[in-house]
Amino acid sequence: MKKTSTYFRYFLFLSFFILPCIGFAHEGSMRGNISDSQSGKPLEGVSIYIKELRRSAVTNSFGQFMIMHVQPGDYNIAVTHIGFESIERSLHIDDGVTTDLNISMNTISANLQEITINSDKPQSLTTISDIDIKLRPINSSQDMMRMIPGLFTSQHQGGGKAEQMFLRGFDIDHGTDINVSVDDMPVNMVSHAHGQGYADLHFLIPELVQNLNFGKGPYQIDKGDFATAGFAAFKTYDYLDKSFVKLEGGMYDHFRTVAAIDLLNGHNGDGKNSAYIAGDYTYNKGYFDAPQHFNRLNLMGKFSSQLSENKRLNITLSAFGSQWDASGQIPERAVEEGLISRFGQLDQETGKTSRYNLNIEYLQSVNANSIFKSNAYVSYYDFDLISDFTFFLKDPVNGDRIRQKEQRLLTGYNAKYTTDYHIGNLKTTTEVGIGFRHDDVNNDELSHVDANYQLLDRLAFGDVHETSIFGYANQTIYLLPQLVLNAGARLDYFVNEYNNKMPDDISVQSYSVAKVSPKMGLYYNFNNSARVYFNYGSGFHSNDTRVVVAQKGENILPNANGYDLGVVLKPIPKLLFSGALWMLDLQSEFVYVGDEAEVEPSGRSRRMGFETSLRYEVFKWLYLDGDFNYTRARFTDEMKGNDFVPLAAKVTAIGGVTFKKNSWTTSLRFRHLGDRPANEGNTVIAKGYTVFDAVLSYKIRKFEFGAQIENLFNTEWNEAQFDTESRLQNEAMPVSEIHFTPGTPFAFKLTAMVSF
Repeated sequence: MKKTSTYFRYFLFLSFFILPCIGFAHEGSMRGNISDSQSGKPLEGVSIYIKELRRSAVTNSFGQFMIMHVQPGDYNIAVTHIGFESIERSLHIDDGVTTDLNISMNTISANLQEITINSDKPQSLTTISDIDIKLRPINSSQDMMRMIPGLFTSQHQGGGKAEQMFLRGFDIDHGTDINVSVDDMPVNMVSHAHGQGYADLHFLIPELVQNLNFGKGPYQIDKGDFATAGFAAFKTYDYLDKSFVKLEGGMYDHFRTVAAIDLLNGHNGDGKNSAYIAGDYTYNKGYFDAPQHFNRLNLMGKFSSQLSENKRLNITLSAFGSQWDASGQIPERAVEEGLISRFGQLDQETGKTSRYNLNIEYLQSVNANSIFKSNAYVSYYDFDLISDFTFFLKDPVNGDRIRQKEQRLLTGYNAKYTTDYHIGNLKTTTEVGIGFRHDDVNNDELSHVDANYQLLDRLAFGDVHETSIFGYANQTIYLLPQLVLNAGARLDYFVNEYNNKMPDDISVQSYSVAKVSPKMGLYYNFNNSARVYFNYGSGFHSNDTRVVVAQKGENILPNANGYDLGVVLKPIPKLLFSGALWMLDLQSEFVYVGDEAEVEPSGRSRRMGFETSLRYEVFKWLYLDGDFNYTRARFTDEMKGNDFVPLAAKVTAIGGVTFKKNSWTTSLRFRHLGDRPANEGNTVIAKGYTVFDAVLSYKIRKFEFGAQIENLFNTEWNEAQFDTESRLQNEAMPVSEIHFTPGTPFAFKLTAMVSF
């Protein structure tokens, strides 16, 4: 018996260690580089698919890929990438040999047939934005945010303030529940004078955006703070194919000029270095009765260097400045009583802001299976805003104007290492990341001012010092070539300090808090044309430092637990459909209200809904697209009928038809935002709207001319709406009702662009 037991142990040893090695000896592998045939630059995100094995890979930032443990034989390889002509190659894999596949791809017009659902791409829905960027007219960073299916924006202060956003039943305000970044540099501002997570994206020149990676829900491991409803990660071009100058002019004294000049690239340099500069100036008098005099200037320069075959350095400098007047939000009764028109004002508002950025990115391909990415950034930010929401409610003599102001120095670092390898015959990917962010906010202020903007009294005044440190690890295991499991966890640690400068409460308070966020996902691909997936994730949005040091441990970082069950389908080559059922539970939604210097408490909430997206290339020259979203949002601890989440949109939809043939492109688009409750009892309604836009453009050689119409049918609609209590100057009692900012009326503009 003892000898038999010894033999059995030898047998197990052979089974678990020797036999896999023998199996590996009868396998080969495939590796390669994919590049743009025109520029010679590497292409990231290209899908490589072995049809016979239903195995796939995706190129990294250096255009590299590798597929290991391939049985010897003949295979058909499909190489696809949006905006590039598909390529199919026959390839023979030899026993114990690594076979090279190096391909240059030719650019073509947007083509849905090029989209594949690759098992190596966990964020498959971002292909939707890749198509939309190529087909839709893009005029502003606000248009870029609308590329996320189901996301709506509203501007309610002359075009200068960060937009209010709506997604998955959230009134995100200016960024509380969406993580926004540009080239891995954060846009959201913690402990901002106007509101937590304030995300002013106006420093981004939209023509320089290469792609938008997005996700909904708290599932992305490398997105921490604010990524509850989702995230939006913009990537700008590392180099320009062509220089260009663009001019726009239209109604309401709208004028915009954009120029991007290629200084050094592969066509007139050594092929390893590239550089360009760009500028964007906008002026708009506005459609309001009182001129808005909106001015914005953006400057950007980017240098990229291929330090070696596997190392790249990007350095980006940008500067942004904006100032404006605004008519603000007006009460419905003021219009109904004839005091002002829909486009009138009761009290002039004004603002100015600026941001200066330095972002240094370093990428290194350790080998065909491993890549290291990092970036360090520093930003200086200035903000000064005058608003009046309640008029003479609090001060019947001087009025209720407030001033919100801050100066901020923001620094940080992100690093991520990703490696693919095999455990036995199982392909697996490990991703680890670390980083930090530090905000020094000086003179974070909320003050009451008079008609000349002179200080009457301060409601909040102090310095904020906030540091966050994070680390995460994620493991992806290909249980089958098409069945993928990923699971990981993220740790965020916050150190908050507030130097209160209010005369009656001079003090320095601090508090530290940590948050662990587990995340996991499971998906299965059917060939390269369908996916079923399930996601679970826990996330959060941080709170203002002033709340953290005051509350100290009382639900400071409430959980946001999300669940998604969805499908992505390509039933025919030129039709892409996605759908999902989802639910998100929040432990609490309380936030610091920058307009009041008060904490707005709320209890637990649950949002659930379903969403669909469709992209259909009917013919080579005709495209249809549409997104539909339904959400039910309720507070779970309130009595039925008094449990509505204010401003949570129940129904949203967006869609359009695009004709693109030869030199002509024309598009008709609509967006619909349904009625939504403006208070918890649903007794006050924020009215919905449906607005149509149209675009026509013609391209001949180096020139492109266009005409655009906003609000084609001159619909009367309200862009921003709030249930606010206010009192007008001669009113005896305050009134609570809808206060709104009117949406754009019919507006026409012409565009012209030359490339060289």
